[in-house]
This record gives sequence, structure tokens and C-alpha cells, in this order.
Amino acid sequence: MSTTKENKKEKKEQRRNRLEEGMRTIKWERLDNTANLFPVISGQELTSVYRVCTTLKEDVDPEKLQEALDIVLPKFDGFNVRLRQGLFWYYFEENGKPAPRVYEENQYPCRYIRDNRNNSYMFRVSYYERRINVEVFHALTDGMGGMNFLKELTYQYLRLAHPELREQYGDELASDTSLNREDSFLKNYTKKKKGTAYGVVMASEIRGERLKKGQLGIMHVHLKLPQLKELAHKLSVSLNDLLVADMAYSIYQEQVKQRRRKRPIRVNVPVNLRPYFESVTTKNFFVMVSAEFRPTKEDYTFEEVLAIVHEDLKKKITKDNLEVTLSYNVSKAKNWIAKVIPLVFKNQGMLWAYRFIAHSNTTTVTNVGTINVAEGYRPYVEMIHGILSVSMGQYLKGTVCSYGDTLAFTFASLFKDTNIERRFIKTLTDYGLDVSIMTNGVYYK
Repeated sequence: MSTTKENKKEKKEQRRNRLEEGMRTIKWERLDNTANLFPVISGQELTSVYRVCTTLKEDVDPEKLQEALDIVLPKFDGFNVRLRQGLFWYYFEENGKPAPRVYEENQYPCRYIRDNRNNSYMFRVSYYERRINVEVFHALTDGMGGMNFLKELTYQYLRLAHPELREQYGDELASDTSLNREDSFLKNYTKKKKGTAYGVVMASEIRGERLKKGQLGIMHVHLKLPQLKELAHKLSVSLNDLLVADMAYSIYQEQVKQRRRKRPIRVNVPVNLRPYFESVTTKNFFVMVSAEFRPTKEDYTFEEVLAIVHEDLKKKITKDNLEVTLSYNVSKAKNWIAKVIPLVFKNQGMLWAYRFIAHSNTTTVTNVGTINVAEGYRPYVEMIHGILSVSMGQYLKGTVCSYGDTLAFTFASLFKDTNIERRFIKTLTDYGLDVSIMTNGVYYK
């Protein structure tokens, strides 16, 4: 009798130990301040998915790419998760399923990621001829975090394809690859910085006939980086100022100039906060500033628009102003009322607020920056690109990415007409810059 009791007690203890062990091994973490919005606003039409991709100098072997993903994914806690819904907030939970399957690209970029078709992961990996594509749901991380993952995936793939690289580098992550999962918004939040609510003033919207449902027009504008730097130096502005101003000027010339009511052209510019706050986090860590050009006369030259944009961004992109914006954004989430409202009602409030302010910007130009690849891998890498998906009220966007001596400005558009893109290119060629263009072919169908 006592033996039976002891056996039951032992089995009960074993079950409890297994349960506790399982609970200990399942990791979870909160979404960062910016990430909380994306699960609320995203769907088939507005996907909140961006793409980063590497173009190699050789065709991609899909089996080796899958093997590379299987090796790399477990090393990245920030990608090895699934999205869960709690009572008050969304959260990430460790995903124990196999890595998503690599596939040959056969649809348009930046489609919505259905986790139930993707082993519950919030990113996908595809290939097309010489190109490796990584598409990321923005709640996971921003463009810097996505590029961090893409580089390691590319490195691992090249080591599998070229064993001599493994002999040179081994299988360790690169020294500049971060695995940091710090919430840098919370770390750098301070109550001393008193921000004010965002002004909601309707901006000019780009109009035109749309592409067919599900289509997305992609145009890569390749520029020689030394030429572009020389022009920016001549005009006493940064590269970013030059490109943002060109976007604003092109929209003005092709859309707003002819309108009787000239609302401001406002270009959203995501600012990577890592350099300002000494952060290496792989979570989202950026804030938005807007370069505003408000037409008040009949006509403007490009140089006039450039001067307006340059002064506006110079005034807004300072550490003090960025810290104010950061702290204001975080303070809304830390409000005790926001904490106790159930998620279902919180989602409705966030969605209403997003729709209310979505039309206060005309477009977005995001600069992923200069991408450096370890020396041994450079002979195999031809180019690196980024693509930002469209959003409510912004159906044409631009992404800037530099690699080697080439800068790529990539347009993502829902419009059939490419008049704004053509104007953008003409402004640069008028200064004598050399330009080459690639598209995904949607404009020729």
C-alpha cells in the first residue's frame, strides 16, 4: 500500500518537474513601444512588412539557403518567436517549430505574413535567381535589425556554398552582429522631457490610377555614390536631405503644383536612434520626423525646396528633439489607464488614432544606411536593397540603401503612372549624375 502511494507521489513529482521545466524553457518578452502598433493596423492591404535583400554574383542554391536558415535562426532570439495576444498587450513567445521553408519567389514583395502558414514565424525567406530575400513583419524589428539578420544569413549561405570561407571565418557570428534585445525606448525614456501631442494637419496625398489589387510596383534607381556625395557637398547638404528634397520636389511638380488647394507636402523620415543613444538593440528603435514643404507661391526651383527641407530636418534631427519625441511616445504607453484597458478596446483606440493621423504625411523616405560586408564575402555580393511597403494614405514610398560605390533609391508604389519616379530621376540627371534603373516588370504588363 505504501509502495503504491510512493509511486503515485513520485509520478506526481515527475509531472510537476516536467511542467516546470517546460515553463522555464519557453521564453517570452514584451513588444517595444513602436511594435505595439503594427499588429493592430496590419492586414492584407496594409501589411507592415518590409524587405531587405542581397544580390549575389551567382545563382542561389535553395537547399543550401534552407540549411543556412536552419543554422542561423536558433542564434537569433528576436526572430525565433511567434506573436501572442494577452489580456492587455501583445507579446512574443519563443517559437519551437522548425524554421519556415525557403521558397522561390513567385509573387509581389512585402505581402502580408500569415503566421499560420509560416510555422508561426513573422518573417519569410525566399530567393530568385541570384537574390536572397528576407521579409520582416515590422513588429519584430526595424530595418537595421532586419539587415543584421540578412547579413548573417548571407554569410552562412556563402560558407556552405564556398567551404574556403568557412575555413577563413569559422561558423561564429560576425563581430559586428548584435543579438541585443534591450528595449532602448524604455531605457532612454525620461519624464523630464515634456513632449506635446502630434499636430494633425492634412497633407497632400498622391493621386492616380492604381495597379491591380495585390500588385506592387518596384523601381530601383542606382546612383554612383561618389557622384552623389560630390553633389551633396556642392549644395552644402547631406545625402539624406538631397534625396528627401528630391522626393518632395517631384511630388510638388507632378501632383501639387497644378492643384488649386495646395496642402503641405510632408515627407516622413524615420530616424535610427541607435547612434544618438549608444544602443545596439535588435528591437525597433527609431522615431519619425517630418520634412515639410508648404507651397506659398506659384513655382519653386529644386534648390528652393532643398533649402526648405534641409533647414526643417536640421532643426528636428537633434538629440534633444529626438529624446523629447521618444519620451512622449513612451509616456502614452506607460500611462496607467493604457495599462489597465483590455487589449480588445486598446486596439480599437489605437486603430482609430492611426486612421486619424495617417493622412498627415504624404510619403515616407527611409534610409537604411551604408551596409558593410566583411572583406572575404565582398567578392560574392553584388548589391543590397531595401523595400518599404505602402501604408494608409502613403501609396508611394522610398527606401535608401548603400553598398560599395552604389546607392540604391527604391520606390515601392501602388500607382500605374511613374511620373513622380521619372521626375525624381530627371532632377538628378540634370546635375550630370549617372543613373541606372531596374524594375520588377509590373509596369510592362
